[in-house]
Amino acid sequence: MRNTRKIDIPIRPAPLDDDEWHIAGVLVQTRPTHIASVSKSIEAIAGSEIHAASDNGKLVVTLEAPSSRAIAAHLTFIQQIDGVLNTALIYQHNEMADAMNEEMDDESLSPRVH
Repeated sequence: MRNTRKIDIPIRPAPLDDDEWHIAGVLVQTRPTHIASVSKSIEAIAGSEIHAASDNGKLVVTLEAPSSRAIAAHLTFIQQIDGVLNTALIYQHNEMADAMNEEMDDESLSPRVH
C-alpha cells in the first residue's frame, strides 16, 4: 500500500499577508537511477505535483504554498534529496487566496485577438 501522507515543511515565523497563495514551476534534475526515489520524496511534499518526467532524470514540478518563503523552503528541501543534482525555479506567481477559488467562465479562457 502506498503511503499518501504529505510532508509539511515548517516555515516560521511567517505571518500571512493578505492571504496570498504562491505557485511555482520547478525543473528538477536527478540522477537517472534516482528518478523513482526522488519522485516519491517530492510527491510527499504538501502542495507538490510532478507533471512530467524524462528518462534522463528531468522532472517538471509545481509547488503551491501560502508564501514565497514556503516556496523557498520547499526548493531547499528538494535540493537536499539524495540523487537531486540541480533545481531551477522557472516560474513563480502569486494570487490572493480568494481568487484561487473563483470559477472562470469559458470566455475568459479564450485567447483575445486585438
